[in-house]
This record gives sequence, C-alpha cells and structure tokens, in this order.
Amino acid sequence: MRRVRDAVPLASLLVLFVWAGAPGHAADKAPAAQCASCHEQAQKLEQSAHAGLTCDTCHESHEKYPHPADIPKPVCTTCHEDQAGDYASGVHGQARKNGNEGAPDCGMCHGSAHELLPPKSQAFRVAVPDTCGLCHTEVVTQFRASVHGRALARGISQAPLCTDCHGEHKILKHTNADSPVSAGHIRDTCGSCHGDVRLTRKFGMPSDRLVSFDSSFHGLAARAGSQSVANCASCHGVHNILPSSDAKSTIHPKNLRKTCGQCHPGAGTRFAISQVHVMEGRTEPAAVRWVRQFYLLLIPVTLGLMVLHNAGDWIRKLIRLRFQKHFIRRPASTAHAGPRMLPFERIQHAILAISFVVLVCTGFALKYSDQWWARPVLMMEGSLSMRSLVHRIAAVVFMAAALIHIISLIVDRKLRKHWMELLPKTRDAREALANFAYNMGLGSEAPGRSPHSYIGKAEYWALVWGTVVMAATGLLLWANNLALQLFPKIWLDVATSIHFYEAILAAGAIVIWHFYSVIFDPDIYPLDTAFLTEEGEKASESSPEPEDVPVAGD
Repeated sequence: MRRVRDAVPLASLLVLFVWAGAPGHAADKAPAAQCASCHEQAQKLEQSAHAGLTCDTCHESHEKYPHPADIPKPVCTTCHEDQAGDYASGVHGQARKNGNEGAPDCGMCHGSAHELLPPKSQAFRVAVPDTCGLCHTEVVTQFRASVHGRALARGISQAPLCTDCHGEHKILKHTNADSPVSAGHIRDTCGSCHGDVRLTRKFGMPSDRLVSFDSSFHGLAARAGSQSVANCASCHGVHNILPSSDAKSTIHPKNLRKTCGQCHPGAGTRFAISQVHVMEGRTEPAAVRWVRQFYLLLIPVTLGLMVLHNAGDWIRKLIRLRFQKHFIRRPASTAHAGPRMLPFERIQHAILAISFVVLVCTGFALKYSDQWWARPVLMMEGSLSMRSLVHRIAAVVFMAAALIHIISLIVDRKLRKHWMELLPKTRDAREALANFAYNMGLGSEAPGRSPHSYIGKAEYWALVWGTVVMAATGLLLWANNLALQLFPKIWLDVATSIHFYEAILAAGAIVIWHFYSVIFDPDIYPLDTAFLTEEGEKASESSPEPEDVPVAGD
C-alpha cells in the first residue's frame, strides 16, 4: 500500500508534465489553472485587472519545475512603458530615484499584480483617497469633509478625487508649470467638471461659473498669462472646498472679507462683498445691466452715424474727383487768421496720441488675449504683469497731458484765446445736419463748413468727455483695494463695464471719425499736416468745399 501511495504523487506529476507538454493542449489556454495547484495567486488573478493575461506573460521559465531560483521578478514597465515614464518624472518617481525607499511605487498604489482592481471600476475610485491617505493623512481628511469627498461617499462616481485633479502617474508639484493644479492650469482642471454642461445639469450645479470667471478681471488676467492673479483655488480652497452655505466655507458671506483680504487688504470693511460670479444678462446687478444696455445703444448709433456721414462724404468726393473730369478744382483759400495748432498744442497732441495708442493696445490685450495682435504685448506676462505696468504708465502720461492742457489754458492767454474757437455754437448743429443731409444725397450743393467746424469740435469735446470718464473709472479700478475698502463691490463692477465700453467707443471714434478727417478724406489724403506745421492742408476744415468750374473751351 505504501508503494501505491508513493506512486500516486509521482504519477500525478507525470500526468501533469505530459498534459502540459502536449502540443495544442489547454496549456496555452489556461496555464493559470496549472499554476493554481501550487500558487494561490493564480486564483486571485481571475478577479483582477490582469484576468485576461496568462502567467507566462509576466513570469519567465514558469514551465520549469522546480522553478529556477534566479528568475528575475516581473517588472510593470515591461508592459506599461508610458505609465512608467510618467511615474519617473513625477514627484513619487523622483523621490525613489533620490533614495527614498518609502515613496509610493506601483504596488503601493495598485496593490498586488495578481489582485489589483481595474482603474476604471467604482471600487478602485472609492479606494483612491484611502491609498493617498497612507501618506497624505491631513489632506485626505480635508477632502473627505469637502463637497467632493461627501459626493464620493454618497456613491457619485463622477465626483472628482485625488487623481482627477493631480494626475495619476505623472503627479507634479503645484509650483510646476506643467502640473494640472498649477496657477496656470487650475482653471482648466476645475473647468473639466464645472464647465461640463451635462454634469452641471445632472447635479444641479451653477452652469455659469466658468464663463463668469473667464469674463472677470481674474479670468482675463489668468488667460493673458498672469501667475499671481486669483484663481478658483484662491477663493474656494484646495482640498477643503465647501458650499457657500457652510459656515466653515471660505466663500461663506461671513468669511469673504478674510478670503478676499488675502489679495485686497481691507476688502469688505464697510460694505459686505456682493456677488462675485457675475454673468452678463443673467446674474449681473441692475446697475451693470443699465450701463451695458446704454452703451449697446450708444455705440452702434454713434459709430453708425459717423460711418454714414464719412461714407457719403467720400462717395461724393470720389465722384467729383474721378468721374467729372471736365471740372478742375480751384485751390481753396484759408479762412484762418492764425495757425490751426500752436507749437505747444502740437507737443500735447503728440503725447496724447502716443499714450492713447498704448492704452488701447494694452487695454484690449487683456480682454482679447487670444488674438494674434495681443501676443507681442503679453510676451513678458507672468509673475510681474508687464501689460498692466505699461498700461498704467500710459494712463499717467495721458492724464498728465490732460492736466497740462487745463493749466496751460489758465495761464496762457494766447492758448486760451485759441481754445475759445472750439466752444460750441448754435450754427454747429445747423452745419452738421446740413452736411449730413448733403452726404446722404439730399441736395446738390455743398453747404460748407466753418473754419473750426462741428467735425473738430465733436472730436475735441468727445476727447474731453472720454478723458474724464476713463480717468475716473480707471483710477477706481487701479485703486481697487481702497475701493473695496470704502465702497460696495458693485462700484467696481459698474466702473469695469463703463471703462470697457467707453474704450470701444473712443477707439471706434478715432478710427472712423478722426482718421477720416486727417487721413482718408480725399481732399486731405494722404495726411493733414496740421499737427506738424502751423497751417496744415485741411481744406475741407478751413473753408467750404472748393468750387468746381468748367475747363475753358468746354
């Protein structure tokens, strides 16, 4: 009987070898079943993410028995090269490379290769905070108490967790510009959920948070490249994100003073900080809406009338100069008794023109930072906002030129007398209506214009109005810390809206109205030189339209 009992294991082993070596047999299909007779890992493999792999995929010389003692252990990088590369460049891989044997590796996060869970499974996602909590205990505690952690605990699989924000294998420090949680990328990271219409609808989240942030100064500056401007995490927190109704939340009404005070000392001292996410046409305050509606009516009407006036003038002069060849133009005489621009005025004009162009370029570069023309302005944007610095320097120069203009009118009698010619008169309205009607084809005879006509006066007083409005709103926005300390936040919202729309109106008026009268007017082209010489060559401003007389012999 003993011989029989001793022969059974040998026979079983012989049968196993014969069965394993049989060509085309199940050895190729189910080697795990063979290994399971000795290794319990083979049984666990069937329930893991590696269930579709055979043992020999990872284990060399597994068919040899007994297994050789010097067989190298399987390496995850054999199959997962991309993940291994990401891990090596991440903080964990770098820590192990520098000798920290306690830094996480594949096995610490994923578990044993024979029983690891599929990364896409709900069970794996739920376990991620526990895994990260092995090292980051305090952070995970904050996360579990946050809106995201609570949602995950309720079984909401779409709730963001550690790896959704920080990455999976290539985890980088938040100070690294390539990190998804760096200042330059945090908006996109948060926006992957809060900018997803399907998710916001499904879970009843506000759908305008990303859009309203992008349209705010913070969003515009961040898009332009600023690394110091406030982002989502600056206000809402990082791991301790709570709803605004929670008294512990950084955005709770009682805590806004402290939260905003991180960047704006004294904010909310006298008045509670009102709504931050302002959506145009939906959640904007009434005052902001009135400003927007006013300018959306004023801008197209004003610029539209300018286009009609100048287009009609250009067409009439084109017909006269190009198609009525049997007429010649009699030289226009100047009706001025003195120069149109004094030397001091020409210097002021140069300073004003240069500073205005710089203000327009640097101002609109913030609003339209993704446009090609804005890129050169934003090349040096970063921790120090060069665009903002240049914009404010130009603003100071512009306001200084305006102040010098006022002082010069007070102290210089000659300049003051010259300036008196720009005071509005009742005939200006009559001339403007008559010339507009003529340019629209109503009438066959040009009504003529005064030496300092409505064209120049409209430019000057529009400049005065624009300077006052832009300076007032600009200074309020510049001194935003003081403004938030002394006034309600809505003052800044209204000032921002006025500053933007007034800039559009001013830039449009310069291009359409001023550039036409000094450059594109056929009687002036290619340039009115009044800003360089005493008289210039502005026939259309200085006298009625030149008389056309028939050529002798016609």
